[in-house]
Amino acid sequence: MTSVRATAELQDDLVRLRRDLHSEPELGLELPRTQQKVLTALDGLPLEIGLGRSLSSVTAVLRGSSAGPAVLLRADMDALPVTERSGVDYASRIGERMHACGHDLHTAMLVGAARLLAEAEFAGSVVFMFQPGEEGFAGARHMIAEGVLDAAGTRPVGAYGLHVTSSVLPGGWFMTRRGPLMAAADEVHVTVRGAGGHGSQPHLAKDPIPAACEMVTALQTFTTRRFDAFDPVVITVGSFHAGSKANIIPDEARFDLTIRSFSREAHARVIDGSAGLLRGIAAAHGLDVDIHHDMGYPVTVNDAAEAEFAAATIGDLYGPERLVWGPNPLTAAEDFSFVLEEVPGAFVFLGACPPDRDPATAPFNHAADAVFDDGVLGDGAALLAELALRRLARA
Repeated sequence: MTSVRATAELQDDLVRLRRDLHSEPELGLELPRTQQKVLTALDGLPLEIGLGRSLSSVTAVLRGSSAGPAVLLRADMDALPVTERSGVDYASRIGERMHACGHDLHTAMLVGAARLLAEAEFAGSVVFMFQPGEEGFAGARHMIAEGVLDAAGTRPVGAYGLHVTSSVLPGGWFMTRRGPLMAAADEVHVTVRGAGGHGSQPHLAKDPIPAACEMVTALQTFTTRRFDAFDPVVITVGSFHAGSKANIIPDEARFDLTIRSFSREAHARVIDGSAGLLRGIAAAHGLDVDIHHDMGYPVTVNDAAEAEFAAATIGDLYGPERLVWGPNPLTAAEDFSFVLEEVPGAFVFLGACPPDRDPATAPFNHAADAVFDDGVLGDGAALLAELALRRLARA
């Protein structure tokens, strides 16, 4: 099979698109300017275009020369509520908004893949999933509910996505792993309810603060004594609020925590187990507790065979020296996990650290001074296109 390659002309076009997207970032599920820029970039290609109803998504289907299976390629499009300090001349023109996670590169790469595949011969269909709302809004779940997985008329046999990093990996290097790649992330909001009183007579009140403090420390023991060290759980209490003055016992204490887990089994156990722990401590103190779980993203799990397939494709295109197998899952979360729960596939990281920076010390994704190298756009677009072509050919 002849491998697809990004031309210099395509690379230049993708740089212009990426920088245009970067200068006008949008947040959340509604990205009307971004959606329009994507539609303009896809104009003229033989695509069946569908727009989201509850979010500014774009679903584009490319049909091959004959019938066959479908493959899905995905890019997220939203930015972060960050005031940019990168110093680049195409920096965000909108205050407190920045493409600090590289989603502008992902969008441009997927446009590039669509252009490359429009010139290729294949049997079957490719679904291009341009998704808003990855940064905490579960945009992938919304698009699945609106039918993106059935857009080609048949469920995809494989699904693939790329994510750039501004540090850690050298520019142009790829990283993936078999099995769990990224954590599940959930939030829990806890309110311990007691009865207020005077600080001089705590026996006449029901003080929620000691119980809430006990809950915080008990959660740390819970993670180390109830879970396998090789299937870990991480609980962090990041917010704790109680009281207003030293001599007043408040009616309630509140705290918020995030839970990270790396398998579906551990995820289910930590959600149920942590709630039981908190209720038991509250009961022991004669208090009430309200627990609200904000279910976030599930574990991002690469199908083992699809991860091997992606790695082999990277090796053929760019050489095995540019591929790193991740030794452990990352503790960040990703809503492409919703797609991988439905379709076997692989998620791959691509280093976009500028050549004049050290990946070990460069600002990481989400930092206000993070900078991503445009030079990887063509490689990312070509990899996505090649994954689709090879997967369809062996289906």
